[in-house]
Amino acid sequence: MTLPVMEPDLDADVLRSWATAIDDGPFSSLCWGERIAFDNPDTLTLLGALAAWTRRVRLVTTVVVPQLHDPVMLAKALATGDMLSGGRLTVGLGIGGRHEDYRAVGADLATQRMRVLGERAQIMRRVWAGENLTGATRPVGPSPVQAGGPELHVGTTGPATIRSAAAWASGVAGVTLDLDLTRQRELFDIARTAWADAGRPPPHLATSFWFAFGDGDASRAQIHRHLRRYMNWIPSEFVDAMAPTTGWAGTEDELRAVLSAFADIGTDEVQLIPTSADPEQLHRAAEVAADFRLT
Repeated sequence: MTLPVMEPDLDADVLRSWATAIDDGPFSSLCWGERIAFDNPDTLTLLGALAAWTRRVRLVTTVVVPQLHDPVMLAKALATGDMLSGGRLTVGLGIGGRHEDYRAVGADLATQRMRVLGERAQIMRRVWAGENLTGATRPVGPSPVQAGGPELHVGTTGPATIRSAAAWASGVAGVTLDLDLTRQRELFDIARTAWADAGRPPPHLATSFWFAFGDGDASRAQIHRHLRRYMNWIPSEFVDAMAPTTGWAGTEDELRAVLSAFADIGTDEVQLIPTSADPEQLHRAAEVAADFRLT
């Protein structure tokens, strides 16, 4: 389950109540994403709070863009989050799709490449291994709880980028706009082949999609409102055109059927993205997720 970090008018009480409910519920992971030029909470600051507010659930960034950060400082922040959470952190990394986020922090748009992402990932791995990359008296710490550092998953939807990440990632953190099972199966097959060719263990295969519970047109309208706000860097007429087929809207039984279909193609984890901060949406999702909880 993803926190509603892209919804308006958030405060600590809303975020804490969602985090504790997710931790108490049947969910495997608590996820949240990064944006800079938006009014969402800072990803790394929120990591510290989530580590304190939760005890069980895995914490998953979906995704952090390393090119928007100094890689050594990012490695230190993530190692701190891993330490505070007792080794429950998984880090999704991506190149990001918004130039405005790069401009907001003065990052070079020329670095918006998978090659650079891989290089930053390797720098973080070296920091977590205790290498002294800075020439300081001591290497940068703290040491993460997980040996070698948190798991790294690549946030991508394209075959070429999936293949390029096989050398450094342990999983795929994908997203599906239209819930196309054929397309998702093809991408997962590409990932399995790429990891095998690289001599790596099979990757963790995750995808995500927006959701809204409700009857009739109300749930679809909820997704539309969310997309209009979240996708504010895209012309509104394009968002309006894609909204009727983006994400999932419906009832609990309909979501169960969708999740079963994703399980049938070998999906390890579906990360649901809320389109409202209403806790009722979370509670209804928990009822469905309980049927898929691993034992």
